[in-house]
Amino acid sequence: MKLSTRSRYGLRLMFELAMAHGCRAIQLQDIAARQELSEKYLGKLIISLRSAKLVGSVRGAHGGYILKKAPDKITLREIVVALEGGLSIVDCTENSNGCIRSRSCPTREIWCGLNRVVSDYLEGITLADMVEKYRSKNSENADIYFI
Repeated sequence: MKLSTRSRYGLRLMFELAMAHGCRAIQLQDIAARQELSEKYLGKLIISLRSAKLVGSVRGAHGGYILKKAPDKITLREIVVALEGGLSIVDCTENSNGCIRSRSCPTREIWCGLNRVVSDYLEGITLADMVEKYRSKNSENADIYFI
């Protein structure tokens, strides 16, 4: 299994918003520069994140994007599902009707189990956990993080 750049870059975008949560809105150009990502690509990701009600926008001179919920209320699973449209290792784990062999397939149960493990793992990590881990690993630079 390989997650797309949508999830990988989207988590980095959400991490930046979590770092600034409660302080200020952040513009996509600042996130793009900090994370060395395409601003245009982040613009596409933000649409899915807004649709999932994970991100909101603030207008004006100090405008940009903010989290709609506290970082400890947003799981990595929510983000990945919003960006990928689901979290299935293989198609039959979500829809057993899509395959005529699903009832007798010797591997479907394995894929369903793996799907549960991945889903549970991502559900158990919040944006706040990511921020906390980052700050503890980079404690001497934590105070000068913001752009």
